[in-house]
Amino acid sequence: MRFLSHNIKETLKIRLLAILKIPLMFFCRPYVKSINDDEVTIVIPFKRRNKNHVGSMYFGALCVGADLTGGYLAMHHISKGKKKIKLLFKDFHADFFKRAEGDVHLVCSDGREIKKLVDKVSESGNRSNMTVKILAYVPSKFEDPIAKFTLTLSLK
Repeated sequence: MRFLSHNIKETLKIRLLAILKIPLMFFCRPYVKSINDDEVTIVIPFKRRNKNHVGSMYFGALCVGADLTGGYLAMHHISKGKKKIKLLFKDFHADFFKRAEGDVHLVCSDGREIKKLVDKVSESGNRSNMTVKILAYVPSKFEDPIAKFTLTLSLK
């Protein structure tokens, strides 16, 4: 699999996780545009299956993308450690500014803080929480974010 790019490998990991554990996520067909220790960008394609009755992306598909974006950056850091850490989200808040009428790029830039949280949980073994921010963009239509998501990441 050396011939596959890093982003394709990460997308395959997401698809496998989705098929095995979270089928709704697979239905949205997300893919990794970029990932590093500091930031991840996940794209939810604008397809018929993700649209609502007014022709924009259904908010449920956007929420799947936000969940995946924050969670995948945490999984990225967890996979580098030796301890088994479980993650979930305790709460979810969304602010929608514009209609998503194109491929949605969801960006989480909290990688450094997430890494600190993973290290803290790995050392202590106690549950810890942090707020993760995700911004959603439709680069084909707007420069500004179309939505902002705030999730509380909980690790143990």
